[in-house]
Amino acid sequence: MSEEKTQDMQDEAAEAAPQTPEELMAAATAKIAELEAERDAMRDRWMRSEAEISNVRTRARRDADDARQFAVQKFSADVVEAAENLRRGLDALPKGSEDNEFVTKLREGFEGVERNFIAILERNGITRTDPTGAAFDPNLHQAMAEQETDAHPPGTVLQAWTAAWTLNGRLLRPAMVVVAKAPPAEISGHS
Repeated sequence: MSEEKTQDMQDEAAEAAPQTPEELMAAATAKIAELEAERDAMRDRWMRSEAEISNVRTRARRDADDARQFAVQKFSADVVEAAENLRRGLDALPKGSEDNEFVTKLREGFEGVERNFIAILERNGITRTDPTGAAFDPNLHQAMAEQETDAHPPGTVLQAWTAAWTLNGRLLRPAMVVVAKAPPAEISGHS
């Protein structure tokens, strides 16, 4: 660079630079304020980024847990069908009596298989709930019929045709139920 250009740049810098201590202090204070504002903006962006990363990690962890817990949902629904069929088969067997020892032993054997099968399902997060006597819950029960009765309050499950099945708290199959309803009020006759 030529000496003239260097001198021109120094002259321009000297003109732009504050001359008095007050001007110098005001320029320094303005620069400090500008740098503090930039720092605050950077800190805000950094904090927002950290919060977003934390949210992404939490969401990913929750999604992975859900995938781990519910990945077998279709298989579980099929296994529940097998458990229901086993129960139907047991219900179809005649009650054993002393006269028919073979049927009694057959029933006891199948009941043992069913207990073992249900225990395996429960160890793997699949639970069966018999709703008989409970209040009707549309999230867990499917009303197949209503029956008039004075013996139970309206909305009570009188009979469960099938149990409700859940996988780690998530519904696999609703219970098929008969629900109590109030009998119609007697109509008074006009004489």
